Amino acid sequence: MGRFGQLVPLAETHSDGLFDAFTNDPDGRGWTYLPDDPWTNREDAKAWCRVKETSTDPQLFTIQTLDGRALGFCSYLRITPEVGSIEVGYIHFSPLMQKQAVATEVMFMMMRRAFDLGFRRYEWKCDALNAGSKAAAARLGFTYEGTFRQATIYKGRNRDTAWFSILDSEWPELRTRFERWLDPSNFDASGQQKTSLQAI
Repeated sequence: MGRFGQLVPLAETHSDGLFDAFTNDPDGRGWTYLPDDPWTNREDAKAWCRVKETSTDPQLFTIQTLDGRALGFCSYLRITPEVGSIEVGYIHFSPLMQKQAVATEVMFMMMRRAFDLGFRRYEWKCDALNAGSKAAAARLGFTYEGTFRQATIYKGRNRDTAWFSILDSEWPELRTRFERWLDPSNFDASGQQKTSLQAI
């Protein structure tokens, strides 16, 4: 649990809350770079959550407000403890959390847990056409490593995949930056940041 939100293991019981959160994206644009199509009704959401709650890779989490309102989901995937590598992905932020402090905070919490568990490489991969995801990776401190051309096909189209990472040797300094940004003194009474993460 953080100051702005919390991460809890995804469960079928979260389906109504997630469905409601994503109705704020009526065009379904947030689903563009996910392998799934937008849910069209509550039964779709419930069926999806029922399947995903049992998955161990990806291991999904529901992003919630402190009082339990669903805002989106994210996951760990390609979890390979034998080499100390883990990826964050399968991320879907509803419009309710976009450009909000909780979006950064939950990504920090995912990172912190991974490195606390002893992983030495934390990865972020996205469609090379997904400018928003690439910008987010850079803002969060990931290093761009290159683009794998024609890496896969999904939704009937080619995907070139951009790769980013954070190493355990880089984490202590990055963690300090996140903690400084998340400090209550960096936010005004309305919850707006005073200094950006990039500036810190």
